[in-house]
Amino acid sequence: MAAHSPKIILGSKSAARQAILKEMGFEYTIITADIDEKAIRRDKPEDLVMALAEAKAEAILSKLATLDVINCKTDSEPTLLITADQVVVHEGLVREKPCCEEEARHFIKGYSMAAASTVGSVLVINLTTGKKSGGWDTAEIYFHQIPDEVIDSLINEGSVLYVAGGLMVEHPLISPLIDAIASIISTLKLYC
Repeated sequence: MAAHSPKIILGSKSAARQAILKEMGFEYTIITADIDEKAIRRDKPEDLVMALAEAKAEAILSKLATLDVINCKTDSEPTLLITADQVVVHEGLVREKPCCEEEARHFIKGYSMAAASTVGSVLVINLTTGKKSGGWDTAEIYFHQIPDEVIDSLINEGSVLYVAGGLMVEHPLISPLIDAIASIISTLKLYC
């Protein structure tokens, strides 16, 4: 990266989010929020993912203050904290991470019958200036029939248990079964 790249703290365990930053050539530090996501509820999925991203950021900021690991105000380059969240909406119901294999199987099987929507948020806070920006995005995903063998393989692998709705569109077993993805609404803004 260029000499003037910001320091990045990624407030996420998500392999997909980490891969995005790696593909873009950014180096980053992972600090997780370790919050009880189920304790935060909102009526609308867009409000929920934004509230979760905000709660993760607040928890990480508290950790940073307690640990005193970063003195961002005196750094010559900005430090950015990035938090995010995602839920899946299927047939009007919000789906977060499945609680068990049976729930994951039910979720994935249902995607063959009706489109799923992902609602994701991103929040970026410049720890040097205190400025923050964020927003949410939703996309509708249409699937071909997802065979039971694929569902079994995904569940045996285990990673679907750690993602919203048990849905991993980038997974090599799932991506060929996607008929179409349509971005519906985006409130995300570029952050500089």
